[in-house]
Amino acid sequence: MNDELVFAEDSDEDEVQYKGSWKILIVDDEPEIHTVTKLALNDFEFQNKNLTFISAYSGEQAREILLNNHDIAVVLLDVVMETDDAGLKIADFIRNEAKNHFIRIILRTGQPGQAPERDVIINYDINDYKSKTELTAQKLFTVVIAALRSYRDIVAINENRIGLEKIISASANLFRTHSVEHLIEGIVQQLSSLLGAGKDAAYLTCAVAGPRPAAESPTNSLDNLVVFTGQGEYQNAAGKALPNVLSGEQLEACRIALHEKTLVYADEYLVAFCESHTHYGSLLYLSGLPKRLNDAQKKLVEIFSQNVQIAFDNIMLTKDIEDTQREIIERLGQAMEVGAGIENYTLRTVKVCQILGQALGFDEEQLRLLMSAVPLHDIGKLYVPTHALFNADAPSAKDIDLIAKHTKFGYRLLKDSKRPLIKIAATIAKEHYEHWDGKGYPNGLCAENIHLYARIASVAIAYDVLRGQSKHAEAWPVPKVMTRMKELSGSQFDPSLIALLTENIDKVEGVALDCVR
Repeated sequence: MNDELVFAEDSDEDEVQYKGSWKILIVDDEPEIHTVTKLALNDFEFQNKNLTFISAYSGEQAREILLNNHDIAVVLLDVVMETDDAGLKIADFIRNEAKNHFIRIILRTGQPGQAPERDVIINYDINDYKSKTELTAQKLFTVVIAALRSYRDIVAINENRIGLEKIISASANLFRTHSVEHLIEGIVQQLSSLLGAGKDAAYLTCAVAGPRPAAESPTNSLDNLVVFTGQGEYQNAAGKALPNVLSGEQLEACRIALHEKTLVYADEYLVAFCESHTHYGSLLYLSGLPKRLNDAQKKLVEIFSQNVQIAFDNIMLTKDIEDTQREIIERLGQAMEVGAGIENYTLRTVKVCQILGQALGFDEEQLRLLMSAVPLHDIGKLYVPTHALFNADAPSAKDIDLIAKHTKFGYRLLKDSKRPLIKIAATIAKEHYEHWDGKGYPNGLCAENIHLYARIASVAIAYDVLRGQSKHAEAWPVPKVMTRMKELSGSQFDPSLIALLTENIDKVEGVALDCVR
C-alpha cells in the first residue's frame, strides 16, 4: 500500500491549474480504486469547474488531509481499510472532531455485510452509501453531481448566514466607523453569494479618507478612490489607491462607471457606481461572477448600488460630528497649556494613554472614552487664578494649595453630566493626582479604589511632564525619566502600569517624535 499523500496520478495532471475546482478526497486502501475513480471522472465538469483529486490510503492520512484542507467538497470513503470500521471512524471524525458539516460523505464498500446500510445511515451523518460493485462510471458521475449540488447549496446558505449576521451585528452599532465595515462586508458577501460570485469582492470608495471639497479635487478621478474594504483577493487591499489594486480593462471599467455613474458588466466581473447625496459616491467591484447575469441578478446589483451609499454617508456624517466633538475637547485641553510653556502636552498625553490602554487590552469603545476624556483632566484650572498657575517664580504654599484644588473644581464642573464621556472625564479630573499608596489628593484614595482611567492618566501625565521642556525645567532623558517612574512605582503609580510603560517605551517615544515638542 502506498504510504504517501497523493494529489495527482501523474505529472501531466500536476500541470493542470483549474480556476476554481471542486476538491474530491478519495480514501481507500486499494490503489486501483483511486485509479479507476479518477479515470471515470476524468472529463467531469460542473458549473465551469473541474475536479481536483486528493488521495489518502489510510484513516490516518485522511485525518491529516481533512485538517489541512477545509474546502474539500466530497469524500469517497471506503469502509473497510486498516480496520473493519476505519471508514466509519473517519465519518465520525469529520462531523464531530473536525466539525466539518459542509463536506458530502459518500461511503463505498466492497463488503456490505461488514457495515449494513440501514445501520450506517441511521448512526452516522453520511450522505450516501454505495456498494463498489454497483458504482458504474455513469452512477459515479450521478452520485458526485448530486453531492456537489448539495455542497454548493449548503455553502451558499452559510455565506448568506454569515453575511446576514454581519449586517445584523453592524446594525446594532450602525453609527460607528468600525461597524460600517462589517455592514458593507456583510452586504457584499450576501450579494456575491446571491450572484454566484466568489469571495473576490471589493468596495471602493473615496470617502473613507474623508470627503474633499470639489474645488480641490475632481469627482471623476480614479486617483481619488481608495479601497474601503475587500474580500478574497482584495482582503488586504484596504487603504490602497484604486490604480494600485486594479489595472487594465478592470481599471478602465471603473473609470467608465465613475465617469458615467452607471453599472459596467463584463464576462466575469462588474463595476457599479454607488451614488451619494452628500459626497462623491463610490464604486463596487465584484469579480468571479457567472459569465451571464440574469435580469433578476442585475436588478439586485442596481438596488444595492442605489442604497449602500446611504449607510456609508450616515456613518461619515456621524464621524464628522464625533471628530468635531473630539477636536473641541482637545482644543479646550490645549487651552490649559497656554502660559505653561509646554507645547502639545495634551496631544502627547492622550497618545501615551492610548498606548497603555491598548497594552491593557482595551476594546475600541474603552479606548475612545479614555482618549476623549483625558484632555479635560485639567479643566478645573479654569477656576484657579492665573498668577498661581503661571507665576514666573517658585510657587508659594498658597499657590500650591490653590492649584491642588483644581481637581475638585474640575469634578464639580463635569460631574452632573449624564454623558458617559463627560462622566469619565469628571472622574479623571478628580482622581488623576491620587496616589497608589493613598497619599495623594483630594480624597486620599489608594490602589484599585482609584479609577483605572485616572491611574493611566496619572502615569501618562507624569511621564510627559518629565520628558517635556517647560519654562521652569529642562527635558529629562529617557533613562532618567524611567528611573524616576520606577522609583515611584507602588507609591505614586500603579506598578502594573509602570511595567507596561517600560515594555512599551519605544512606542511611547515614537509618539514624542510624531508630536512637535
